Amino acid sequence: MHIDLDQIEAAFAGTPLAGLPIGHGPSGSVLVADVDPERLREAWQAADALVPVIGRLPVLVSDDVDDEMTIRQEPERGPSGSELRAFVEAARSSEPWLAYRRHSEDHVAGEGGVEHHARGAAGVDLMALVSDVVLPTPVPELERTLYERLLTDTDLHAQVLDSVRLVTQFDYWYTPDSVLLMLLPTTDVRACAYWVDFFGALTLEDRQELAEVLAQWRHRWEARLVASWGTMLQFQVGRRPTPGDDAWAAAGQLKALAPNLELSRWEVAVALAAGDAWFVHNRP
Repeated sequence: MHIDLDQIEAAFAGTPLAGLPIGHGPSGSVLVADVDPERLREAWQAADALVPVIGRLPVLVSDDVDDEMTIRQEPERGPSGSELRAFVEAARSSEPWLAYRRHSEDHVAGEGGVEHHARGAAGVDLMALVSDVVLPTPVPELERTLYERLLTDTDLHAQVLDSVRLVTQFDYWYTPDSVLLMLLPTTDVRACAYWVDFFGALTLEDRQELAEVLAQWRHRWEARLVASWGTMLQFQVGRRPTPGDDAWAAAGQLKALAPNLELSRWEVAVALAAGDAWFVHNRP
């Protein structure tokens, strides 16, 4: 793909990206340096609005976590059109939720484990909601029962929401000291995963599965990838899951992709229905 840096720079006029250093990045990408960490969303939104003009999807990255994120003097070859098409087709036929799966899906809760699940990470006690549950019981069934009964208790639901809503707000996002904007040589949501550096997708096959996740989330929730910080991904969500089945399904997928997000699934489901920023954390 021909890279016209002057054209991209001209398109940035009047945006938070105007005047920032711009140059060639890894594998056919373009890097914009010196993005203000205090204006991350504004910078990304400006670039996202320009996708029809510049033909490139934006994602925020950092050289704090990746030494390869430096501007090059010459363009670096990226995947060929046929390579990228093969990547996208493999992603489309993948089954990501067989690979991204919570280990607790196979666990059973006994007498000693119910309190752990009923308190969650935020510490709101829901033991009264599951006092009649016959034990032992599969953890997924226990968590679903907790969530369904929580939705019928206005006071308890309000307590939980007050405790967990921050995790789906932009203030919760991680902010590196040094930020760059990477412009990917594609407008295909699946294809963009080829360039995403994420601990939860270390191999080519992993990235293909991640690509399908990105496509599914964009289609269902209008979730757009804003930032990739190595062990973290951050999304802006245009369509919140509604409380109930929608939020429960979204929470299960988010927990599967983000095993280091320290909330119970029922807590995540409550938070997702009340926020527009998703945070994925998967670390060693």
